[in-house]
Amino acid sequence: MEFKNQYLTYAEYVELGGTLDETPFNILELEAQKNVDKYTFGRLKKLEEQINEVKVCIYELIGIINTYKSYEKQNKSISSENIDGYSISYNQVIENVSKSKINEIKGIIKTYLADCYLENGTPYLYVGV
Repeated sequence: MEFKNQYLTYAEYVELGGTLDETPFNILELEAQKNVDKYTFGRLKKLEEQINEVKVCIYELIGIINTYKSYEKQNKSISSENIDGYSISYNQVIENVSKSKINEIKGIIKTYLADCYLENGTPYLYVGV
């Protein structure tokens, strides 16, 4: 499977110090790109080349997303189970981890992209207010 229009290429990722193999990198880069697109309302998709802030942002997001994926896989524990009515309750840690993941992703995106502007002067993170 070929991944096109990446904000950060595998070669750039390795140059920045990344250690993942190419296939996991491609999957995580796509997820990181989707997060950036969510908060920039897809404005960056139209750009032919991304600025360094975007590349470093994606690099940081890949690390965070990878860490949380590993943690979520390890901590899917059942806190209670009822056989009669067949009910399973999962540990609330996963909910807290998901909230922390979202907050960290938002924080990284704001840190790197808050002062970035399109050629027409529109801020990357402009919400139209």
